[in-house]
Amino acid sequence: MAGSALRVAGRQLSQYSESGAPILLRQMFEPKSCTYTYLLGDRESREAVLIDPVLETAHRDAQLVKELGLQLLYAGSGLLRSLLPGCQSVISRLSGAQADMHIEDGDPIRFGRFALETRASPGHTPGCVTFVLDDHSMAFTGDTLLIRGCGRTDFQQGCAKTLYHSVHEKIFTLPGDCLIYPAHDYHGLTVSTVEEERTLNPRLTLSCEEFVKVMSKLNLPKPQQIDFAVPANMRCGIQTPPS
Repeated sequence: MAGSALRVAGRQLSQYSESGAPILLRQMFEPKSCTYTYLLGDRESREAVLIDPVLETAHRDAQLVKELGLQLLYAGSGLLRSLLPGCQSVISRLSGAQADMHIEDGDPIRFGRFALETRASPGHTPGCVTFVLDDHSMAFTGDTLLIRGCGRTDFQQGCAKTLYHSVHEKIFTLPGDCLIYPAHDYHGLTVSTVEEERTLNPRLTLSCEEFVKVMSKLNLPKPQQIDFAVPANMRCGIQTPPS
C-alpha cells in the first residue's frame, strides 16, 4: 500500500518489533526515490501486509517475506501479487488506479490479530491515505506527512489546503506518542511521533493560510521519473513480472 496503497532491509524498529513481541515490523529503503517500505506481520498467524512498496525492490521484498516465513495478504503492487501467490493488491478507490481491492476512509486492513485503519488523507494526491495500527501506536503516513515536512501539492491534482486539513484532522488527532512512519525521507531520519510533528514541523505548525502560501512558493523541480511513475501507479494493482 503506497500513500494510497499498501506501499536498512531487515532493520528492527521500536519495542513492537523486538523478538517475542506479537507484531513484527521491518523497514526497508530504496535510495533512488528515498522511499521506505514497511512490512508488518503477526508473529502468531504469520499473516502480513506491505506498505509503500517500490516496483524496483519488489523481488527484495518478496524474498524477505519468504525468509521470515510470512504469508503476505495485501500490498500495493501487482508485481508482488505475482511473486507471492495469495497476495492481493490494494489501493484507495479515489486514486482511480486498478487493484484487486479498493479501500475507502475507515476500511480496516486485517492481518492476524491486527488491523490497519484506513484514514483518507488527500492533498498530495486525491487518493492518499494514512494507515493507523488499531491500537494507535503507529501510523504510516505515506506522502502526506513526512518527518519535519510534508508531501508536495503542486502536481497530480494536489491541494495545499486539503493536505493541511488532512494532517490536522486525521493524523494530529492521534495520541502524541503514536509513531510516525513516512513513505519518504531525504535526510536519513527514520521515525517521528505525532507530538514531535505537531510541535516541530516547520510547515504544519503554521496557520492554514500561511501553509498554503509557503507551499505555493516552493518552486520544486519536476520529480524524477514522474512521466513513468504516474502511469505505472495507475496500473499498480495489475503489474506482472517482465517476461
